[in-house]
Amino acid sequence: MNQQYIDLVQRLEEISHLSGVMSTLSWDQEVMMPIGASESRAKQIATLAGIIHERATDPALGDCLATLQEVSKARAWGVTEQCNIHEALRNYEMETRVPKRLVQEIAELSSRGQGIWVAARQDNKFSDFAPVLKRFLSLKIEWAQCVLPNLLPYDANIDLYERGTTMAMLTPIFECLKLELIPLINTIRSYSYQPDTVFLQGKFEKKKQETLARKISRDIGFDFDRGRMDESVHPFCGGSHPTDVRITTRYANSNFIESLYSVIHETGHALYEQGRPYHLGDFPVTESSTMAIHESQSLFWERMVAQSKFFCVHYFDLFYKTFPENLQSVNAEEFYRAINTCKPDFIRVEADEVTYPLHVILRYEIERGLFDGSMAVEDLPEIWNELMQQYLGIKPPTDTLGVLQDSHWGGGAFGYFPSYTLGALYACQFYQALLKEQPDTERNIAIGNFSPIKQWLNEKIHRHGKLYSPQELIQKVTGESLNPDYFIAYLKKKYHEVYQLA
Repeated sequence: MNQQYIDLVQRLEEISHLSGVMSTLSWDQEVMMPIGASESRAKQIATLAGIIHERATDPALGDCLATLQEVSKARAWGVTEQCNIHEALRNYEMETRVPKRLVQEIAELSSRGQGIWVAARQDNKFSDFAPVLKRFLSLKIEWAQCVLPNLLPYDANIDLYERGTTMAMLTPIFECLKLELIPLINTIRSYSYQPDTVFLQGKFEKKKQETLARKISRDIGFDFDRGRMDESVHPFCGGSHPTDVRITTRYANSNFIESLYSVIHETGHALYEQGRPYHLGDFPVTESSTMAIHESQSLFWERMVAQSKFFCVHYFDLFYKTFPENLQSVNAEEFYRAINTCKPDFIRVEADEVTYPLHVILRYEIERGLFDGSMAVEDLPEIWNELMQQYLGIKPPTDTLGVLQDSHWGGGAFGYFPSYTLGALYACQFYQALLKEQPDTERNIAIGNFSPIKQWLNEKIHRHGKLYSPQELIQKVTGESLNPDYFIAYLKKKYHEVYQLA
């Protein structure tokens, strides 16, 4: 093998391993770290970020990549090598455009910002978090001007999560969703029939919730020998490697559905991580695709599979045995309707699949306004509440239930939110492709046979890593480009049936 490529491989592996350590530190900060360690952890993370940046911007790496570019003109590399070289070159060019000082400041503020956000959320004081948000905006605009100066600052931040995606592409999709979903939500709200959901509220022992969640996560394929499950303020999937994948949830004694479906959602992310082709090495080609593709995998399991009638039929006896006092007068059909109610709520992570896109669109429009200067940080609580009223017909009584509910801004993750709804669109289209190729899918779900589904996802999506762009992947898997009509048709059909709409 070419010596320059061997050198590249060694350098990329070291960067990957250091990034894995960073991921583990971040997981520990969210799950196990004592609150008093926040200052020291911020400095540790900032130092490590500086070291990773130095490795990623090492001139010797640049010389290696320059040589490989010349070699590429005379040598036909395999697709794996081509992807590694291409991704490494792109990352190198982006990293070398950012001063080390800026990298470290963003990393340290991200660590500090999480703690400040948690405290502000608990105290319902947006004013305590506003300075962090202002500083992040300044830093992220500066970052955008460094790495992608030809793009608008917000487009550059979106590109970090959804490469090649811009506001010009997102805005028409989101406007279409608003046009279709807001009337559907209003129709459902005003309709005479509303499914009974009383039995979903009560007292649900935390230990039983945890046991149930672990069983179902294992049933659908999560390998606990290469992963673990814990609690955190905000559910997430993290970890350092496909052999070390960590998911979290949060438990509410009054509602077991929230924790259960949170676990299923994060398990979808985890199955993608565990399914990546790490046998090829710790290189760019084995990494996951964009955040929307990642989100499609979590929503595929949470919504297309676990919120289906077939899933409810299969697991209802287990639900009943786990919480007999709560479900004693309920059947599987009633349970299915109850968990698929459409009811506007304040919290995004607890929103149903019809109202969820409006939560995302609200955040997208706020971020767009912050970056183009049409919105001021100080005005966000009022802007947030006005948009909630306009889109969902409700107004949060506190900032904790409104503008302070998400952790993303505390970590500087601007441009991330659109991935959630793009993921829902991908998930629906992937599922329709699965049904065409495996007509027995719904019967398999009804008998708890999830292996064919997991294998299909492993084969069609997970094993490809970053080999294809999202646009290429959706075309390869489904035979067409991303088409939001599948998502809209799915919601209309399902919720007309759930609510028995005329």
